Amino acid sequence: MRTAPRIAAFVAALAVVFVASMWVGGSFGPEDDAATEQHSAAHEDRVQPAEAPGGLQVTESGYTLDVTQPLPSANRESPLEFRILDQQGSPVTHFDETHEKLLHLIVVRNDLSAFQHLHPVLDDRGTWRTPVDFGRAGDYRVFADFVPTGGPALTLGANVHVAGRYSPVPLPAADMSATVDDYTVALSGTPKAGEASTLTLTVNRNGVPVDDLQPYLGAYGHLVALRAADLAYLHVHPMGGPGDAGTRPGPAIEFHTTFPSAGQYRLFLDFQHRDAVHTAEFTVSVDPSARQDVPTHDHSEAGHGH
Repeated sequence: MRTAPRIAAFVAALAVVFVASMWVGGSFGPEDDAATEQHSAAHEDRVQPAEAPGGLQVTESGYTLDVTQPLPSANRESPLEFRILDQQGSPVTHFDETHEKLLHLIVVRNDLSAFQHLHPVLDDRGTWRTPVDFGRAGDYRVFADFVPTGGPALTLGANVHVAGRYSPVPLPAADMSATVDDYTVALSGTPKAGEASTLTLTVNRNGVPVDDLQPYLGAYGHLVALRAADLAYLHVHPMGGPGDAGTRPGPAIEFHTTFPSAGQYRLFLDFQHRDAVHTAEFTVSVDPSARQDVPTHDHSEAGHGH
């Protein structure tokens, strides 16, 4: 008969614990939903994800870069064939024009010692073809930058292995000036990781400012930026262009981009003068900042750097 009083005492003790826990939660927990929402909004104000780098994936948003060629040997005019496949594995045959071309193909050696900006030809079956300078053996990365009709702007990347003796070249030291042919290009701007940056490249020829640059693919210059550690491809947006009242044809060309992380980057500037296209190359060291929150996957913005 002593069991019933014991059960009653146990139940009473549980009730006391429950009431105490409710009081503690109300005293030290969130004051209200408004406070929680205010904290979340403040966090969102601090963290504003920038555009993700491209070229790290061979498949994205249902599209695949299919490089169909066999293992090539070193050749200065090696034929390259590839297709863009849709989600069903069928070749895509319709593309929207960006910067006066249906597709921009960037080819770089993995040590970033060789760079090519090409415009392949598309046949009616969805195969792209172009000769590529694979004159030096090694591993290469090819980036296809395009907009499929009705789809998002994409940059897909794939590897090409060129047979032969491979002698990698160290990355050149960071420098704010580059020389190509008779031209010197000066780079100004202070890029930081995770922050929007404006880069200005100023073109001189034999010491004289070049103020009569010619439009090339709808702009006075096209800039490609690659992260040296993994060859992540950055979308670099030219600011203004031919036909804009405020945009002059040199000597300064301005670009807008966001570097996703600290580290070394390689920049390649294409510009046209006196009917010839020249490419100036830079190594840039990007300093860290408080914002290291740039995503590394899906992107769908239409802006491209070339």
